[in-house]
Amino acid sequence: MNMSPKLQEIFATALAISSDQITADLAYQSVPEWDSMSHMILISELESSYAIAIETEDLLEMNSVPNVISGLQKYGVEI
Repeated sequence: MNMSPKLQEIFATALAISSDQITADLAYQSVPEWDSMSHMILISELESSYAIAIETEDLLEMNSVPNVISGLQKYGVEI
């Protein structure tokens, strides 16, 4: 999986998990740490770190590592 160190750090911080847990298989509710509250923290961190505003429909689709990467690319973020 090709992910920038910055994005990996955002995931680790928002979900309060170690970097080695961030894989392509990581998805919403696949680990106890990725619940509704941490999902909102993740989205907030993504918005502030990349200076973007994520629309609600995109927020709901960003439910896995690959979907977050795709969603960010939609907003012009280079991963």
